[in-house]
Amino acid sequence: MKYLLDSHTHTIASGHAYCTVLEMARAAADRGLELLCITDHAPAMEGTTCRDYFANLGVIDRELFGVQILMGVELNLLDTEGTVDLDEPLLRRTDMAIVSLHTKCIPTGGTAEGYTNGLLQAMKNPYVNIIGHPDDGRYPLDYPTLVRAAADAGVLLEVNNSSLTPGGFRVNGPLHCAEMLRECKKQGVPVVVGSDAHFVSYVGNHQYADALFQELNFPEELIMNRDSAAFLAFLKARRAR
Repeated sequence: MKYLLDSHTHTIASGHAYCTVLEMARAAADRGLELLCITDHAPAMEGTTCRDYFANLGVIDRELFGVQILMGVELNLLDTEGTVDLDEPLLRRTDMAIVSLHTKCIPTGGTAEGYTNGLLQAMKNPYVNIIGHPDDGRYPLDYPTLVRAAADAGVLLEVNNSSLTPGGFRVNGPLHCAEMLRECKKQGVPVVVGSDAHFVSYVGNHQYADALFQELNFPEELIMNRDSAAFLAFLKARRAR
């Protein structure tokens, strides 16, 4: 399958990534992508950018080097009640939003019920489009409930290529991602692959996700990266709810 979009990347604005928007867009063009999502970390992440960065996203061209650009955000889940770290006026200025669990923003050691509830409550936010890397063993999740809720809310679950990379820092990412994918396959719920690139060489890198899809015989029609127009329609439908 040809992957036509990358739904999760970071620039120097995130504080621990190393390239500019232009450099990331050029890398996407070089790799034949049609669509690139820039999703820098929201303000609760240590060392990231400020609120004004997200307030000013409108100045950035939405096509660079022949690649369509979406300027989004990777929100941080702050508690088990669904609180995230950008408010509605700023989220309206983004093209899309991922919400993820990060150790610098929400404690580990909780229950699957608690973390799952946090994500389910975050899905009620109409600006949330994707649940980022729901695969880290430090944050146990109830996958049948999460998958069913994502389908009901019109939210995509992410297969994070970085989580699947050998030696990655998330705990048992491949094991938990496979569990989620089996449930998505069972329920017929789509997913999206994000590279989580923090440097140009990783833009559009979906190799480990692709290998897992093949291992699980996961249906191509449930992978949103094969059709950028369908992905954009999915985002539009979500915000229209």
